Amino acid sequence: MAASTIKIENLHVEIEGSEIIKDFNLEINTGEVHAIMGPNGTGKSTLASAIMGHPKYEITQGSVHLDGENVLEMDVDERAKAGMFLAMQYPSEISGVTNADFMRSAINARREEGDEISLMKFIRKMDEKMDTLEMDQSFSQRYLNEGFSGGEKKRNEILQLMMLEPRFAILDEIDSGLDIDALKVVSKGVNDMRNPEFGCLIITHYQRLLNYIKPDKVHVMMQGRIVKSGGAELAERLEAEGYDWIKDELGIENEQVGDQQQEA
Repeated sequence: MAASTIKIENLHVEIEGSEIIKDFNLEINTGEVHAIMGPNGTGKSTLASAIMGHPKYEITQGSVHLDGENVLEMDVDERAKAGMFLAMQYPSEISGVTNADFMRSAINARREEGDEISLMKFIRKMDEKMDTLEMDQSFSQRYLNEGFSGGEKKRNEILQLMMLEPRFAILDEIDSGLDIDALKVVSKGVNDMRNPEFGCLIITHYQRLLNYIKPDKVHVMMQGRIVKSGGAELAERLEAEGYDWIKDELGIENEQVGDQQQEA
């Protein structure tokens, strides 16, 4: 399969009349892992939700293209079928739908009629991925995220990622609330996905996740846009020194705008 590219240009996003994302630009190719870091309220989670089509967010300007196709003209399910995936910061619970049924339906929804995954192939694949994530097999028959701890929900999001095998994944604070052991397991799942046909955007506050998932590029987001980019060493400096040196460098006094409701 040929390499794919997702290209975000001059993106502006509003919520309830307040502009959160301003002139955001980013290009990611399959085979690459990018990380976005930044203070609370700078718009990181808004970016993820807007790209995937959450109706709460209004895109007022700019474009998002996946291999030349206008993502913003697609319905949410069409974005998923095109190969996009979002691991949410706060996964939803769905009573009455088992993990296994949900994931098999999601896989088949992306396939052509008549090419659905067989039950045995699905079970073998799910068992293999659950073993990688050190998840008890009973999770396959539990209702989706119902009664799961925060860490279990995060592992389940990565299980979905591994089962669906999208072209591009946005991982929104998958390290939030994880202890070090769970963080290592979740990171292992993401690293198992790395290949020339998979691209990833990681949104995180902390460098510790990037100790386990080594990014190709790190971007700093402030006031709704990327203000600095670099390699993995940039994340290490942010962990050691915080963001004030970037604010001083760019003449940014305070982080005033953002989606505090989304980024607690």
